[in-house]
Amino acid sequence: MESSLSRRAFLASSVAAAAFAAPAKKKVLILGGTGFLGPATVAAAQAHGHEITLFNRGRTRPGLFPNIETLLGDRDPDKGEGLKALAGRKWDVVIDNSAYYPRHVKASAELLAPNVSQYIIISSISAYADNSVENQDESARLATTSDPTVEKITEQTFGPLKVLCEQAAAKALPNATTIVRPGYIVGPDDPSGRFTYWPVRIDRGGDVLVPGTPSDPIQIIDVRDLGAWLVTLCENRAFGTFNAAGPSKPLPWGRLLEACQKATTTKSNLVWADAAWIAKQGEEVFPIWAPHQGETKGFHTWSNRRAVQAGLKFRPYSETVKDTLAWYKTQPENGRTKLAGPTAEKEAALLAAWRQR
Repeated sequence: MESSLSRRAFLASSVAAAAFAAPAKKKVLILGGTGFLGPATVAAAQAHGHEITLFNRGRTRPGLFPNIETLLGDRDPDKGEGLKALAGRKWDVVIDNSAYYPRHVKASAELLAPNVSQYIIISSISAYADNSVENQDESARLATTSDPTVEKITEQTFGPLKVLCEQAAAKALPNATTIVRPGYIVGPDDPSGRFTYWPVRIDRGGDVLVPGTPSDPIQIIDVRDLGAWLVTLCENRAFGTFNAAGPSKPLPWGRLLEACQKATTTKSNLVWADAAWIAKQGEEVFPIWAPHQGETKGFHTWSNRRAVQAGLKFRPYSETVKDTLAWYKTQPENGRTKLAGPTAEKEAALLAAWRQR
């Protein structure tokens, strides 16, 4: 009896140890890797002991990862050496975070298909055709274009081209493709200056013109959370399509801005201007936010249920706000990321107009 119990205890402890064992080491190829999402993914993959190779042109921050193998080439197979550096090499997983044109994705996916077991392509929530409906999931209708050969990114072509990139990857690797559709990717190192505008502007203090209402929904995903989850998808060999929009629970616009206020000791006053008046100003002045009505009513309400079930986790949005502001302040003043949103002069004029309406 004692021997039987000892054996059961040994087996139980072995199962428990296996459950918490480090994931199997993967050979991961990242197409890009030195921009915004790339470094966050590299950091997560390195933390888990995976072997990383980068493929890029060597133009964006070329010295960022001196100890990681970097293959030089071009996503466009017709430019220079094109994809030749990838020929004949094998990896377990490809993370394609520089997929913008279907011709490029087709070339890389077809070349790599015989030598990889998973192709993760970073698409976008913009791949969907209709943002007027709330709480849609991955089955929602996709955007289309009358010219699938266009290779110029505009507000009108970005989404449809992402769809065509998804389809190119899925056709080359029909049973081994993972499609990730993020919403706004935010956090430290963000080159767009969109989300960053808000903590920086509120840190400046005074009256801050804010569009919409405090209850408007907002969706963001911290780049570090997205990068970590991409590594989880690799480790778990998770296939399919996922909306990567956070946080886990609905986030009101006003709560996010309150977090911006709490991240600084500077005093500020939020001056709310309704969406109809903002629209009459004739331009998209404010980043991240979208009117919770009409064509954009569902823009910040995409379901993330499938992604959460596949292991996507979100840090507190207050942490993202605090870290983004701290990162921005570490940049030299003459080299800081250019902020989206109105200039101080433009905002002052809009504030005056709102008060005199």
